[in-house]
Amino acid sequence: MTTWTPVRWARNGGIELAHDRLTERQDGEPLLLVTGLGVSRQWWPGGLAEALAAQGFAVARYDQRDGGESTHLPPTATGNPITALFRKRGESYTAEDMADDAIAVLDALGWDSAHLFGQSLGGAVAQRIALRHPRRVRTLTSVSAVPGDVAGLGALRYIRLGTLGRLARMRFPATPEGDVEAGLALVRLLHSPAHPLDERATRDMITGLADAGSRDRHSQSRQIGAQWHGPAISRIAVPTLVLHGADDPLVKPAAGRAVAARIPGAQFVSLPGVGHDLPEPVWNDVALRVRRLADRKDTGSIGRTERGGDGPRPEGSD
Repeated sequence: MTTWTPVRWARNGGIELAHDRLTERQDGEPLLLVTGLGVSRQWWPGGLAEALAAQGFAVARYDQRDGGESTHLPPTATGNPITALFRKRGESYTAEDMADDAIAVLDALGWDSAHLFGQSLGGAVAQRIALRHPRRVRTLTSVSAVPGDVAGLGALRYIRLGTLGRLARMRFPATPEGDVEAGLALVRLLHSPAHPLDERATRDMITGLADAGSRDRHSQSRQIGAQWHGPAISRIAVPTLVLHGADDPLVKPAAGRAVAARIPGAQFVSLPGVGHDLPEPVWNDVALRVRRLADRKDTGSIGRTERGGDGPRPEGSD
């Protein structure tokens, strides 16, 4: 069973950020997991964290603002994440604020720098952290994410609209049972098609979270509506690995290819049969790739692409 330290708190201005550390390999190289849209840090698979620890990393995770146990901002007018994506400015905070939250967590952990591993929105946030705080980032792994410097129509070209529409139409009651059903519906929609979903284990996991993030549209809207005003991702200068599920039902693999193409020296890896998640069969492979990235000495080396059987395609075609 995966064990984590008791919850601790970091502060960025008036925002409190919940975080904890894996109890294994606390003397390893610091690695921070950057969580995706709406959900809490507890959605990270414990087995993935253990696989990373086995590769010599000290693993920590945190809740984004408006997620999990971290500070949730007051309600705003926009409660539709799709609408929030197209607004010209965020209603509550900026993407820079979210990047600074991660640095507050590093400070609270006593880490001068860390490897970053971000998935979905967390991948875009991790890209922005590497731009805004390059001295604090050792390596960057971006998973199933759009380029961190796009918004509105620029981001929409990478999103599967049918899946986005299904997410937008989901409605669940504001009860603990509604939280569980919302989480299950999200997992069913985004899971990897090549790997059967264990419904019972998934329900047990979600029931233990007591997390309303899957159905909290106002918090999701504030997160996704946070606008980035910084430089382009082509300015990222740390060793970068870009992973993307070949069968991602939400974010097109073209997004991962675009991220890798624009970051100097980045490596793109397509994960066959993987959706908008990281199922158990890929944990060890992913951890090994992050280990190899951390061991890279030449940060200016030319990246390469591994497509796992899906050949080259024009950007935006998949």
